[in-house]
Amino acid sequence: MNLKFVGLNLDVTAALKDYTTSKLERIIRHTDQMINASITFSVEKLLKKVEINLHLAGKDIHILSTDNDMYAAIDALMAKLDRAVIKHKEKKQPSRAVPTLQTESVAEEME
Repeated sequence: MNLKFVGLNLDVTAALKDYTTSKLERIIRHTDQMINASITFSVEKLLKKVEINLHLAGKDIHILSTDNDMYAAIDALMAKLDRAVIKHKEKKQPSRAVPTLQTESVAEEME
């Protein structure tokens, strides 16, 4: 998996990278089809914004989160991303048809 960190009006520190990477470990548990992720940190006046573009096999997910604290914005982003990845995973799994019991034909054969 390729990770790309981008800072707009902000220097991306090692602490932000480590914190975000540790939070992404929780997301990686849900899917093994993650190709790459681009995470953008930005500051606009007093608001801190975090965006992620996540490329999965078969789907691209874009999520945005804003807060007054960068770490709180990262936490909110990861919660949203977790729900989106689980939703994608549940949609992708095929539904199996439940086999019906054919007791009548078995009973006729036994007689």
